[in-house]
Amino acid sequence: MAKLPAADWTRREDLARLVAALGPGSLRWVGGAVRDTLLGKPVKDIDAATPLTPDEVIARLDAARIRNVPTGIDHGTVTAVLPGGPVEITTLRKDVSTDGRRATVAFSDDWREDAARRDFTINSLYADPVTLELHDYFDGLSDLKEGRVRFVGDARRRIREDHLRILRYYRFQARFGAQLDPEAEEACRDLAPMLKGLSRERVGWELQHLLAVDDPTATVVRMFQEGVLGVVLPEAGDREIVSFEKLVEAERAAGLPPSPIRRLAALLPADPRTAEQVGARLRLSTAQKKRLASAAERGLPPGDPKALAYRLGREAAIDRLLLAGHEAAPIIEWAIPELPLKGGEIVARGVAAGPEVARILQAVERRWIAEDFPGRARVETLLRDELAGE
Repeated sequence: MAKLPAADWTRREDLARLVAALGPGSLRWVGGAVRDTLLGKPVKDIDAATPLTPDEVIARLDAARIRNVPTGIDHGTVTAVLPGGPVEITTLRKDVSTDGRRATVAFSDDWREDAARRDFTINSLYADPVTLELHDYFDGLSDLKEGRVRFVGDARRRIREDHLRILRYYRFQARFGAQLDPEAEEACRDLAPMLKGLSRERVGWELQHLLAVDDPTATVVRMFQEGVLGVVLPEAGDREIVSFEKLVEAERAAGLPPSPIRRLAALLPADPRTAEQVGARLRLSTAQKKRLASAAERGLPPGDPKALAYRLGREAAIDRLLLAGHEAAPIIEWAIPELPLKGGEIVARGVAAGPEVARILQAVERRWIAEDFPGRARVETLLRDELAGE
């Protein structure tokens, strides 16, 4: 019988206490923690499944004095708040009805039934918390070993239950896929128009997570070629795909971590108005929309990289430089300085507070930037020159 390799998280005392609180055979680890441990990858979040109802889970946790929060009680999820990090505990479920956007579920006590409603075989692996014995109902271990992302059961049925699974498929394929599953590829291509009915926020979230993968190039290119990307991002054309490929290479060459917003900008035309529209459509945050629009101005001459970083901030400057095909090395670790001069110092020199102070401050700043950000002594000289009208 296959077992989960022992890992630091499987030895946590607070998890052992959680298992004891729910009782023998009443909990199994499931999903990403199991999958990533089998792959030797770091584990971020820990999820558990149980045949106990949410009320029973809460009662047993309360009795053991384990703080808990009913984070998704309608869907059977209770979060145990533990010293080593929260654990989401979800009652085994089966689908009653689905419409592609949401599902009505009923609680179950059948582990296989719960596994059957999950998206991919590699996410439907369960591990006993005590023996670490693995429970694999749909050959997920083989798929994980071979690097294949395969839907549980019929791919088209899984997608019709939840249309977002199309984008999730490509995200997991980019992360774990060493080979393609023909059934999954065909189903995602043929059913891609269903993505139009999803909330824009969900699409935006899933796109960002796909673009955050270390190297999603092959997957994104295939999505484009198959017509899937065009459903959620019609602004991306041949030119933008080439720009995206070059950007991912440039990030790697510069030793930079993946930036989803920068990569999204590469998939859009160099047009701030388009960037603003896409940012609003995908329900990005205000900061993300601002950064996306700034990156869209990459057609402007960047000038000195340090001056650009001082004006826009480091990340926005790196965006502009890489997207325009320029080097970002001069500013990646550069400490952006602050102008060593305040308006009050100008007033102390006899200039009346108001527009003239601002004009002088800006004039000194321009010369300071042009001279590559010299120290305080030089700034005082620049100020004297400006006050003298030189």
